[in-house]
Amino acid sequence: MAPLLAPEVRERFDLIGFDPRGVGRSAPVNCGLAADEQVLNHPYSAGTFGQDVARARSVADKCWAKSGDLLVHITTRNTARDMDVVRAALGERKISYLGHSYGTYLGAVYTQMFPRRTDRFVLDSALDPALVWRGVLRGATEAAELAFTRWTEWAAARDATYGLGATPQAVRAAFWELVAHAERTPIVLEGRPFDGDAIRAQHRAFVQVEAVTPFIVALKAAAAGAAAPAGASTAVLAAAETSGEVPDMDNTVSVAWTVLCGEGRSWPRDPEQYRRDAIRDRAARPLAGDFGANVQPCAFWKSAPRETATVVDNDADALIVQNEWDPQTPLAMAEGMRRALHGARMVTVAGGEGHGVLVTGRPSCADADVTRYLTTGRLPAKDRTCS
Repeated sequence: MAPLLAPEVRERFDLIGFDPRGVGRSAPVNCGLAADEQVLNHPYSAGTFGQDVARARSVADKCWAKSGDLLVHITTRNTARDMDVVRAALGERKISYLGHSYGTYLGAVYTQMFPRRTDRFVLDSALDPALVWRGVLRGATEAAELAFTRWTEWAAARDATYGLGATPQAVRAAFWELVAHAERTPIVLEGRPFDGDAIRAQHRAFVQVEAVTPFIVALKAAAAGAAAPAGASTAVLAAAETSGEVPDMDNTVSVAWTVLCGEGRSWPRDPEQYRRDAIRDRAARPLAGDFGANVQPCAFWKSAPRETATVVDNDADALIVQNEWDPQTPLAMAEGMRRALHGARMVTVAGGEGHGVLVTGRPSCADADVTRYLTTGRLPAKDRTCS
C-alpha cells in the first residue's frame, strides 16, 4: 500500500494491512477446486448447460465438505466487525481506510455499521451495494457492451493500421465473423485454440483498446492461415489475464463464493431460472451477457444467510475514485455507491482504463484529490470529472 500513497500521506498515517476472514493466513477457505471450477464465469450454451449445473453443484459440495463449519462466519459484516476489533486493539477512536473493488463494499458496510468510528475512507473502483451479489456479476456485462462499442469506433478510426474495417459497423461485423469462424473451427494462435466462447471470454479486455486490438488482428490473421503479426504473444497474454483465468486461484475463488453465496439476496435455487436469464442476457448483450447470468454454486449453497445483507444508506463523507472504463466495477456501479453514500464525493477519470485508479500505481488526475482528502479531510466541493 505504501508505494501508492504520497509521502505526506505516509508520514501522517500508520498503514495497517490484514487478511480478511477466509483469505491468506486468516483461516483460509480452500475448497480443492479443479481448474475449470476456479473460473468464476462460464458462457452458456444449451449443449453444455448440464455440465455447468454439475460444476456449480460440485463447487458448493466441495466447499461445504471441507469448510462447512467455517463458511457461515465468513461474511462482509463479520469482516467489518474484525476491522473494528483492529481499531480497538490500536487504541484508535476512528479509522481511515483504503478499499479497492470488493474492498469498497467492505468499507461502505463499515461506514453503515460503525458511522461514529469512520474517518477518511477512500473507495477505489466501487461496487453498487444495491446489486449484491448476482446483480454485480450481471451488471459487469453491461459495461462490456459499452466498451466493445467504444472499441469498434477506435479501431475504425485506425483502419489504415489494423485493417478491421473503416466504420464501427464494419469492425463489429468483422469481429462477429471471427467468432462464427471459431465456432466452426477453433483458431489456433501460438499453440492455444480459441473457439467462439474463448474469444468472447476476453470481453473485459475491450476496455483497453490499444492492448486488445493486436490480439484481434492476430486472430484474424490466424483464421485466414496467415502468420500472426508481431506482438500477438503479448496481446494473447494480456487478454487471457484480463479474462480472470489465472491458475492456482483456489483460495481466492473459494472465499469469493463463500461471501457471494453466503450473503447474496438474489440467488435463484432453480437452475432453469439461470438458463432463462442467460438466454435473455445474451440476447440483450451478445458479447458477454450469458457469462454473468449462467448458473453458479449459489444455487446449491447449503445455508441461508445468518444476517440480511447490509443496506448502505448513510452520510459518510467518503471519497470514491473511478475510471470511466473499468471492466469489472463499471462506472454505473460506482454511481450506485455514490447514491448510497450521501455525504461522499466522486472523482471520475475520463478515459481512464482498467480496474483501479489509485491501486494500479499509475499517475492519475485523481491523485491530488486523494492526497488532499487523506491529509486534510477536505473533499472536493462537488463530484467532478478529470481527464
